[in-house]
Amino acid sequence: MLAIAILAAGKGTRMKSNLPKVLHSLAGKSIIDRVLSCTQGLRPNRRLIVVGHQANLVKESLKNHKDLDFVLQQPQNGTGHAIQQLSSKLKGFNGELLVLNGDVPLLKEETLSSLLKFHKESSSSVTFLSASLDSPKGYGRVFLDESGLVKEIIEERDCTIEQRKNKLVNAGIYCFNWQQLSDILNLLSRENSQNELYLTDTISLLKKALHYEVDNPIEVKGINDRYQLYECEHYIQEKLKFFWMKRGVSFIDPISCSLSEDSTFGTDVIIEPQTHLRGKCNIGNGCHLGPGSVITNSTLAENVLAIHSFINEAAIGNNTSIGPFAHIRPESNISKNCKIGNFVEIKKSVIGEGTKINHLSYIGDSYLGKSINIGAGTITANFDGKNKYRTTIDDYSKTGANSVLVAPIKIGSHVTIGAGSTISKDIPDKSLVVERSKPTIRTKSD
Repeated sequence: MLAIAILAAGKGTRMKSNLPKVLHSLAGKSIIDRVLSCTQGLRPNRRLIVVGHQANLVKESLKNHKDLDFVLQQPQNGTGHAIQQLSSKLKGFNGELLVLNGDVPLLKEETLSSLLKFHKESSSSVTFLSASLDSPKGYGRVFLDESGLVKEIIEERDCTIEQRKNKLVNAGIYCFNWQQLSDILNLLSRENSQNELYLTDTISLLKKALHYEVDNPIEVKGINDRYQLYECEHYIQEKLKFFWMKRGVSFIDPISCSLSEDSTFGTDVIIEPQTHLRGKCNIGNGCHLGPGSVITNSTLAENVLAIHSFINEAAIGNNTSIGPFAHIRPESNISKNCKIGNFVEIKKSVIGEGTKINHLSYIGDSYLGKSINIGAGTITANFDGKNKYRTTIDDYSKTGANSVLVAPIKIGSHVTIGAGSTISKDIPDKSLVVERSKPTIRTKSD
């Protein structure tokens, strides 16, 4: 039996933020989501989240995780006090308790699996992750006896100058025998510099304590401030870019770009400087992104060009060109061989194969057929102040510059609309339509 407890009750005062520390984002996922993701493959029987500061906000952010049990720690009197709050929830539980910190987002599932395996094979009361650091400042120090068992953990602020020279540190990730831990939880004391109940004090109270040293100390790096948040973001980004470069993606200037972990790429993709992918993006073979593009939750087929443009929750077909300075908004589906040019905005619209919208146009709530040419400055007027209406333009039609199509409206196929026309009635197939008011000209002598 395995229960997992994630400590997420702290204020995170060093973040200088109104947002709980565990809800800050790394490569598109919250810190606590990242901690949760490394526990999925462990198949725990229980997953408990200890919440406190802005508890409702943390709960709301995790509402899609149906198996979580939230435990309130109020007030927050230390890590030992947090685990004491689990006693009623784990009454009668007979198994191991894995304790994770909600602000340690780089842990690997494989590391936790190895910790659990080592803990069970050694039949210890507690096994925790440790690391050897050249600069151990800020961490509790681990002290061993002559046989290699852990004698005690001393928090840095309670260490002597000599003790602080010890480079073996506690990473704050523990695997306890719950029955043995619950027997001594009430023995914890607040006799320390912070006047809190330390979970580390259980080490000297339990029968057999062991440590398991991680191979890569970056895994146990905690986040306490904005700079440490940046360090973790940088680490994740470097790993992601290295992964995709090995699989045929070129970054012209990797340091200026950012990726989400849910993005996937084909081969021969070129990513120019200042290009960012967010959410779940699927980028096909031969695409050329940027410079200066932001792509969010979108699918781009093969050989798509997107320059200095925003593409959000949209699908783009093969051999289509986007930009520069185009804005493709949610629920837009642009077919293959299209051209969406500079300063064009498309919203909630279907654009047929081979259609060109080259410049300065707004196409909203529309269906456009194939091989249509939209003249510069064409607007679909889809909103009457209360409701949104749909515009339909059938195959092979074209609009002149500065046309306004007042929805709801249907333009047939092979229609030509003269420049400057404002059209508010349906137009049949194979028509030429020009709608302009008669000009009034006055001279200075009038």
